[in-house]
Amino acid sequence: MLSLWRKRMQRYLHRVVNLPQTVRKWLRWKYDLVVLTFQVTFYNEFMNGSYMLEVFMEPMVWVVDHFTKALGPILVGGVIVLTSTVVFIVYWVGLPYYWNKSKLLTSFLIVLGHWLLINVVFHFFMAAYTDPGTPPQGILISEAVSVCKKCIAPKPPRTHHCSVCNRCVLKMDHHCPWLNNCVGHYNHRYFFKYMVYMTAGTIFIMSLGFEIAYQEIWIGGESGPGLSEAFDYVMEEEEEVLEGYPARVNGTHMIPVYGGTTGSPVPFEPSAEETEKERIHYWYRFSIMYCGMLTTGVFFSLGGLASWHSRLISRGETSIEAHINKKETERLAKINQIYQNPYDFGAKENWRIFLGMVNGRGLLHVLFPSTHLASGNGLTWPNSVLSKATHDKAA
Repeated sequence: MLSLWRKRMQRYLHRVVNLPQTVRKWLRWKYDLVVLTFQVTFYNEFMNGSYMLEVFMEPMVWVVDHFTKALGPILVGGVIVLTSTVVFIVYWVGLPYYWNKSKLLTSFLIVLGHWLLINVVFHFFMAAYTDPGTPPQGILISEAVSVCKKCIAPKPPRTHHCSVCNRCVLKMDHHCPWLNNCVGHYNHRYFFKYMVYMTAGTIFIMSLGFEIAYQEIWIGGESGPGLSEAFDYVMEEEEEVLEGYPARVNGTHMIPVYGGTTGSPVPFEPSAEETEKERIHYWYRFSIMYCGMLTTGVFFSLGGLASWHSRLISRGETSIEAHINKKETERLAKINQIYQNPYDFGAKENWRIFLGMVNGRGLLHVLFPSTHLASGNGLTWPNSVLSKATHDKAA
């Protein structure tokens, strides 16, 4: 009896001593059970850390995308209004100035300026309202490289999903809020040429407007004294001694006195004609400064963007592909391999394909507005790596 009681006590003491470990094992088992239940219920082949982060960021991305979509029409209207004001100022200020200076030169400038203006308006309209292209539904896509997780549909090469437009876009470069449209296969050329012609237009205005700004703002003209005279006045150490005749003041007029006789009263307030003239001169100078600052800002912003896209086009890649190719280059470099962009056929051929200079099209289709379609259908793309390998094998 005593030995039986002793065994029971040993068993109880052993349970008490091992209680923390037993509880830990029970909690671990429950945790594994919950994880297993979650994975079975919500199983996803693509589940990883980046996918989970994307899911948690989805509400913020939703807000940004919808804000961008709502802001798009406002930005498009802003571009139209700002461009229209600059064109108006050129007609109001620049055209009369150069017409009085040289009618022959002005005639040439009118032709050149309107060529730039027509190209800017045409390519902006086409870039904003041309559908960039999307994979067709209900047909077999022979070269699908993946399946879009958003559309649950096959994606051709160079196709990416735009979260703002909520669709896949062929050869997507980016979503441009200033166009309220995606830049893709069918409107990429219009977008690039708009930037080029707009940058050329700002150079045209700044180079011709510098003389006007120098004369009206710095030197001074009919609108009044310039900044140079104002600086000279500020830098003067002594005030100028006023000399003249005595005068009487009655609150609204100043009456000069000449040897006991009074002259014609001079009103303090300018006449309506002088007020209107001053108002016109004020807006004249304001327009010059406004046009100068706006065109300078557009020149640096669009000029830099056009320069960057020129390098991308020369390498046969889009903005998205530039990041992908950079990562692939770094990844393969770690294993002593060289990455080759399959869509790079050399700078000259890349530009020819991009501008659509095929089937007899030449430089006139680049210098003047043209609605010719982009090369290819955006679903299949020639591969420079395979072409080179085939050529080498044949040789």
